Amino acid sequence: MKLISCNSNRPLAEGIAQYLKTPLTDGTIRHFTDDEIFVEILENVRGEDVFVIQSTSKPANDHLMELLITIDALKRGSARRITACLPYFGYARQDRKTGPRSPISAKLVADLLTVAGANRILTLDLHAGQIQGFFNIPVDNLFAVPLFQKDIQEHLPQEKILVVSPDVGGVVRARSLAKRLECGLAVIDKRREKPGVSEVMNIIGDVKGLHCLITDDIVDSAGTICNASLALMEAGALSVRAYVTHGVFSSPALDRIEDSSLEEVVVTDSIVATDKVKNCKKIRQILLAPLFGEAIDRINHEKSVSILFD
Repeated sequence: MKLISCNSNRPLAEGIAQYLKTPLTDGTIRHFTDDEIFVEILENVRGEDVFVIQSTSKPANDHLMELLITIDALKRGSARRITACLPYFGYARQDRKTGPRSPISAKLVADLLTVAGANRILTLDLHAGQIQGFFNIPVDNLFAVPLFQKDIQEHLPQEKILVVSPDVGGVVRARSLAKRLECGLAVIDKRREKPGVSEVMNIIGDVKGLHCLITDDIVDSAGTICNASLALMEAGALSVRAYVTHGVFSSPALDRIEDSSLEEVVVTDSIVATDKVKNCKKIRQILLAPLFGEAIDRINHEKSVSILFD
């Protein structure tokens, strides 16, 4: 087995390598003066089971091209099987046509990965489960819910808690966490006037006297969770925390979180934290290395991956 890290999330790749007791494969990724990307693998990969670790986070296009070119280099180096490990799958929010002449970019990225030479995809909490069907190769979509369950039980062991979905589309994810925690479920009914702007309309469920846990797959501008936390506190919640898989944290997000009524925002390290994110006292990260390390080990040994969902 070979582990290769591109540039988007080196700390996570190193954590996975440490978990598997397998060193990262030597390679180089550099840019020419016109920003073209060049990749060279500096070890023999012929006949190897290779796992390429790369989140397609900001800058999404550079990181995507790094991944595609690395996969091509491995294919031309006669790797036996190439698994693209994307802790964060960029373009996943473009999973359907939103207008008469709009793209389905998630499908395009799926095609690009397949044509580049990926034999398998390993990812985490896809924005829409049907994206798995965009691929004609096997896809293992891991879930952060078991990690969130463990963290909640460690930090709020005796508290009366309630899981909250920030919108109707996230009910399935929220219900899964609520079932594991054996607690109730509430839903925020919101109206989104335009991308990046959300407005809380109504809370479906009784939140009074409970510690509310908002769960979602992506926090971008943080408008949704901040508006939801304000509405929950006004409805009588004792506290509000957010458990979100992917911390994108675009420009206004950190200021909104700092000024909000949220106790904390817990995210995974699927996207490497910037210095501003690390310095935000309300943000805490959960490490993914054990989860991805175990999944990679199971794929390499042809064992069941679904056991990790339990």
